[in-house]
Amino acid sequence: MNPQIPFRRNVVEPVRCIQAGWALVKDQYWLFVGICAVAMLIGSAVPLGILLGPMMCGIYLTCFKKRRGEPIEFGTLFKGFDFFGPSVAATLIHIVPVIAIIIPSYFIFYIGIILSMATQDPNNPNPAAVFGIFFGFTIFILVMMVVITVISIGFTFSYPLIADRKLQGFDAVKLSFRAAMANFWRLLGMAFLTTFLQIGGVLLCYVGVLLVFPIMFGAVASAYEQVFGLANKDEIASNLPPPPPTF
Repeated sequence: MNPQIPFRRNVVEPVRCIQAGWALVKDQYWLFVGICAVAMLIGSAVPLGILLGPMMCGIYLTCFKKRRGEPIEFGTLFKGFDFFGPSVAATLIHIVPVIAIIIPSYFIFYIGIILSMATQDPNNPNPAAVFGIFFGFTIFILVMMVVITVISIGFTFSYPLIADRKLQGFDAVKLSFRAAMANFWRLLGMAFLTTFLQIGGVLLCYVGVLLVFPIMFGAVASAYEQVFGLANKDEIASNLPPPPPTF
């Protein structure tokens, strides 16, 4: 059984995290670009993100080693496979519910369109029915975007907890959600900032997205450190004070 790991509430500083992310990677920036690019390539090679989890753990291992002042190398990325089981479990817990939401929604949408068109009177078409379906589906998509955003923020610290605290996948997800919800609005602000960075990368013929990945992962690593602190080399328990009771 894992010891209780305390966390801080309302401590994430979005702008400071972005700045700290850049400060973390800037002296070995191109190494981090290469690490992130290979991680994304390998992580997307297998369906359901089976390899994405180990790659994410490898990126955060690299960030944390760099933060501790330890030497890093490209091969550090592949040490993420040491956490293959927990990271895959965390990935599936994240991806499967999202897929379970998206696929049925599109299925219902297209079935609604087909039924609406099939019941139309060719001599007296009623476009209001089709527009009604589009409007309802648009509202549904907006709601799902909010739900998926909340879920994604909840998973913010899952891979860092696996890489730094050696937690099992389900334990990491549970703790990540508790800590992320305790810092929700600040993490949402950081998500908006990193989204703007991604948009800037997309404007650079999409290749620029690879150039901002190191800053984004460095920012999350910084946010993790603000919330949990980094585990010492020889211990997993944090020296942070215990969190206030939750209800």
